[in-house]
Amino acid sequence: MVRALLVIDVQREYFDGALPISYPSGHLENILNVMDQASAAKVPTAVIRHHQADLQSPMFRLNSEMWQLHPEVEQRPRSILIDKQLPGSFTGTNLETWLRQIGADTVSIAGYMTHMCCDTTARQAFHRGYKVEFLSDATGTLTIENSAGVATAEQMQQSILVAQQMFISEVIGSAEWLSRIS
Repeated sequence: MVRALLVIDVQREYFDGALPISYPSGHLENILNVMDQASAAKVPTAVIRHHQADLQSPMFRLNSEMWQLHPEVEQRPRSILIDKQLPGSFTGTNLETWLRQIGADTVSIAGYMTHMCCDTTARQAFHRGYKVEFLSDATGTLTIENSAGVATAEQMQQSILVAQQMFISEVIGSAEWLSRIS
């Protein structure tokens, strides 16, 4: 098995901007820990960064302060930095080319938001034939309220993890993942 860690959208927008991630507790620490341990175990790591195609967008505006990676993620080793403009990390990027170059057959999903970019990327990976490990405590989300209703961050996280485990991903905690790479 050759796995690659995908660290999706750990950007300032989710800490200091419009979309503060609130669940689960310890999400950032878990992401940083899996990055550190991946580096030590020589697991190839892709850091993925989002920006809106609309340059006037108030969120994830290219080259803005909130578009920047979280400083702790920025300073950690990575194999590749991939920029994307849509929720799926495969869409319009060189992610699949890189995964093929390194011979990966498994992707491990960490980052934000559980219900959007992490979920979409996991589905895209599964559709392309990759085994998917979805790190339940190294992904995160927030409470959402819109015209369809309200879902707490905990409800959002739980519903995506349950859906992922049904058919697409193996949902595991970061401690289990770390035991697999050591």
